[in-house]
Amino acid sequence: MKSTPEPVENFQQLYDDVKKYVELQTDYIKVEFVEKLTILISSLLIIILVVILAMAALFYLFFSLAYSLEPMFGSLAISFSIISTLYLLLIILLFTFRKRLIINPLVRFLSKLFLTKSKN
Repeated sequence: MKSTPEPVENFQQLYDDVKKYVELQTDYIKVEFVEKLTILISSLLIIILVVILAMAALFYLFFSLAYSLEPMFGSLAISFSIISTLYLLLIILLFTFRKRLIINPLVRFLSKLFLTKSKN
């Protein structure tokens, strides 16, 4: 006759397999989380660097524009006032379109990053 394994051995093997599966899934989730967190942090750093460099460039661009407008308006103070008005208009536009320009792209990026399954 064939010898069949004892039910206790079958349950022990099943328990060991399930335990190993849970450990592997936990490790997989940790690795995937670290990967996505790395992508998120690197993207944020790149965005911060681009914003800082763009601010510096705009600062010098608007200074040069103010000095260029001085002969036209006859006063440096008026030129800087015009540039300040342009800044205020940019702030108002940014605040008005914040959902379309900031919130929606951020939500799309984060949802694509965290909610889509990786191809690997």
